Amino acid sequence: MDIFDKITKNRGPLGQYQQIGHGYFMFPKLEGEISPRMIFRGKEVLNWSLNNYLGLANHPEVRKADAEAAKEYGMAYPMGARMMSGQTSKHEELENNLASFVEKEDAFLLNYGYQGMISIIQSLVNRHDVVVFDSESHACIMDGIWLHKAAGGKSFMFPHNDMEKCKLMLERATKLASQTGGGILVITEGVFGMAGDLGKLNEIAELKKKYNFRLLVDDAHGFGTMGPNGKGTGEHFAVQSEIDLYFSTFAKAMAGIGAFVAGKEEVVNYLRYNMRSQTFAKALPMPMVIGALKRLELVKTQPAIREKLWTIVRALQSGLRAKGFNLGNTLSPVTPVFLSGSIPEATNIVIDLRENYRIFCSMVIYPVVPKDVIMLRIIPTAAHTVDDVNYTVNAFAEVSEKLKAGKYKSDKIASFMA
Repeated sequence: MDIFDKITKNRGPLGQYQQIGHGYFMFPKLEGEISPRMIFRGKEVLNWSLNNYLGLANHPEVRKADAEAAKEYGMAYPMGARMMSGQTSKHEELENNLASFVEKEDAFLLNYGYQGMISIIQSLVNRHDVVVFDSESHACIMDGIWLHKAAGGKSFMFPHNDMEKCKLMLERATKLASQTGGGILVITEGVFGMAGDLGKLNEIAELKKKYNFRLLVDDAHGFGTMGPNGKGTGEHFAVQSEIDLYFSTFAKAMAGIGAFVAGKEEVVNYLRYNMRSQTFAKALPMPMVIGALKRLELVKTQPAIREKLWTIVRALQSGLRAKGFNLGNTLSPVTPVFLSGSIPEATNIVIDLRENYRIFCSMVIYPVVPKDVIMLRIIPTAAHTVDDVNYTVNAFAEVSEKLKAGKYKSDKIASFMA
């Protein structure tokens, strides 16, 4: 059998919709400067789909830092991996600043978040160790655990934020680790990026009094947005010191490229010398590093930006709830709007929102959410206005009434060409 033959028979859970969805529901093109209003298929839309939480993507100081760094260094410098020829004082400066900000001894700069998390897990645990993790962990965590299991390691999954089941899994992990001579790594998220609820970091930290484990937290959506100073979900719960390895990306609040992991110096140094994804990859280009330094400076010194974000978040979420919408358990800027309906109804809703209301937000359907559930995921930012919020809340109310009246019913998935 030709290995490519299976592609024509099984295009995957998303690929099966390619012919009707490409360019509209999947791989849409949002054009123009990053802002609450961008161009989609030649028309201006109110954009609620970018994780530009603090609005830094087009902040004038950020744009200036990016441009000046690109002019001075180009996009090639430094050439080579950090370990061989790609180390610079600016990379070290960014690591030191990040470690200080999240209250850890040391930090290691990573090229990408997804790749970085997989490599952290791969480097940290071996076949004797046991991983305990939340069932709704991000795909990068799941893929890292898959590699761990492929290498002969064991893992136990607990239902999302279920602390009783987490304790049960820790009991099992403790028993197994005593037999293998390994250790236990618990992995969860600070903010779960799809539904916006928080990992129970305070309760997990409390479990350290009874069980011997280390805690790795993916706080991609919490860094810069959560806590009194934007230091993340650990700061929000006042348990930052109990997080043994703190991980986040620059792709959200920092509006950039890259990631980092922070913790005790000896542990971070171990990762620095053993993470294959960094050892065998070119260092982040200098403009991205200098740009990240500027972004971090703004996160630290301009709390008004974060306050503006939360003004918009509170207005949006309270406005939607006042109209009767179910937003689940979100306690973060991530704003999921849960509706009841079929996949064909979901596609018709999105087309109506984009074409008639000029609102662009992401649609989430089965298998990410249960069958007959539609989730419209809204990402508020500091760049949005209260007028944007009011318009969107009223538009969603009208769409909800149409859904209840059956105006979106259909036997087949709508084509974006409709």
